[in-house]
Amino acid sequence: MSTLHAAIDASASALNAQRARIEVAVSNIANAESTRGPDGQPYRRRDIVLASNPIESFEQALGRAEGAVGVRVAGVVEDTEPFRRRYEPSHPDADAEGYVAMPNVDVPEEMVNMLGAARAYQANLTAIGLIRDTVHRALELGR
Repeated sequence: MSTLHAAIDASASALNAQRARIEVAVSNIANAESTRGPDGQPYRRRDIVLASNPIESFEQALGRAEGAVGVRVAGVVEDTEPFRRRYEPSHPDADAEGYVAMPNVDVPEEMVNMLGAARAYQANLTAIGLIRDTVHRALELGR
């Protein structure tokens, strides 16, 4: 039963990771036109770094079994791609040549990232549901 619990924990950790991916993509889209932040620079696109996260079960703690591997958010990093330049001489942030430094956010790419994260979230919810149904059926057999 604890291996099923470890599988649920692994899927739950993936739910948290996909939620973080969606939040970062939404933030990137919301700031796609932000030409000046607190540091005076345009917004820099952010991305999530994921890392494996072993899920330790009781049997694994005793050294008798291998556990499931979940995922965790290891950090949020800024994209180092250069800013885009747009010719807008009337913009308050335009340089002497009339160009404005725009965030390095590609909105269609962020939409694809959100769609991928939403599908992965949905797949992990389905996995948790299948495990729950399996446990429920096993309990029904025991009656």
